[in-house]
Amino acid sequence: MSDPAAPPREGGGLRAHRWSAAMVLVRSLLLTVGLVIAYYLLPMDSHSTLGATAVLVGGLLAVAVVFAWEVAVVTKSPYPRLKAVEALASTLPVFLLLFASAYYLLARADPTSFTEHLTRTDALYFTLTTFTTVGYGDITARSQAGRVLAMLQMAGGLLLVGVAARVLTTAIQTGLRQQRRDGPVER
Repeated sequence: MSDPAAPPREGGGLRAHRWSAAMVLVRSLLLTVGLVIAYYLLPMDSHSTLGATAVLVGGLLAVAVVFAWEVAVVTKSPYPRLKAVEALASTLPVFLLLFASAYYLLARADPTSFTEHLTRTDALYFTLTTFTTVGYGDITARSQAGRVLAMLQMAGGLLLVGVAARVLTTAIQTGLRQQRRDGPVER
């Protein structure tokens, strides 16, 4: 039985590459949509700062493990560049939704943590404005816990963009070198 995500064999390299690119786009989009739906539907009833911390720490550890696995997959992929894009496209939404969840839980645990009450949408909005460094200023962290969490997100975002990009670039180069040794080179 063949893998439905595997590129078709017949039709040449360009067709297989386009198929793989389309599958990366579809998988990334479906994952992001699924994660956003889960963010809105999963119960987040914790009313303690410890709950927000546990969600964030556990989630970030899971992101690190999954990212490490993705890097290993990139080096073995027939299309390492596409797989690296998919790895980043799957890691980024998880990272952002983890922080949105932590902000939401913190706001529930301590309503004075932010300048206004945070709904899930507000928490996601604050996460995105912090990540993109736009920072409109309509929602700001007031408590020390909120500010520490925002600083962790800022530092984590820089690491994700900088270090993850470098790690993925190295994985792509490793995958391409391995392809040159083992068979055809990605176009």
